[in-house]
Amino acid sequence: MGLVNAKIMMKDAYKKKYAVPHININNLEWAKTVLLSAQDMRSPLILATSEGAVKYMGGYKTVYGMVKGLIEDLKITIPVALHLDHGSYEACLKAIASGYTSVMYDGSHEDFKTNLKNTKKLLKVAVAAGVSVEAEVGTIGGEEDGIVGNGDLADPAEAKKMTSLGIDMLAAGIGNIHGPYPESWKSLNFEALQEISAKAKIGLVLHGGSGIPKDQIQKAISLGISKINVNTELQQANAKAIWEFVESGKAKQGKNFDPRKLYAPGSLAMRETVIEKIKEFGSENRV
Repeated sequence: MGLVNAKIMMKDAYKKKYAVPHININNLEWAKTVLLSAQDMRSPLILATSEGAVKYMGGYKTVYGMVKGLIEDLKITIPVALHLDHGSYEACLKAIASGYTSVMYDGSHEDFKTNLKNTKKLLKVAVAAGVSVEAEVGTIGGEEDGIVGNGDLADPAEAKKMTSLGIDMLAAGIGNIHGPYPESWKSLNFEALQEISAKAKIGLVLHGGSGIPKDQIQKAISLGISKINVNTELQQANAKAIWEFVESGKAKQGKNFDPRKLYAPGSLAMRETVIEKIKEFGSENRV
């Protein structure tokens, strides 16, 4: 099928009450594993990179070329969007110019007036290029690539103004955080989610989807969450599997120093995590 934007998959998820998995990737193994897992589950997919991951992998054109090539060579037929996660205004423009089909402008650390103005400007460029746009109101707690948020709840009135611009998806702070959830964390704020969803009237995005209990995930989906971001759980699963392979002594056996063999346990663990998330989000067999 090739790369598509996220417009249609988001509308379908919002209408049918499931969530599209947004999986952050960090290298070739990540991208290949996630694509094949979603293909086997017949799930729509948003492959995402943070600005830090883009820099690590070599640049926007490198990431675009890798993902596009994998889709062709692996004969991936599910709809896949290549998305920039938490991008600055300038980063979003670079991603669009490089072939990304979806971008998130994170203006949540600006005053709302500036956030709204920049989102409106970016939207004109994105629409002309056929690229879907995610914006954010409120801030997501935790830290991602040096961007720190305290987890402020989104203002429903601001959510309404932002979605009135014509964006395709909205990230809104509802008590969620990036990275591992501390023991003191109790729950998403479902009352806030309900109010925001009623005003926004489009699919909402749940950032920090790793570690939220399944019952809360599914309740959030029923209240308007249509895209859920996962990163930390794949990183943890990958690291744990590789650590165990090395600590067991297997890495020293035969030619297991070959990176293809050394990374294999991590890829398998990530595959299991992706499949588990797809089932949890209700996106299996939605293609």
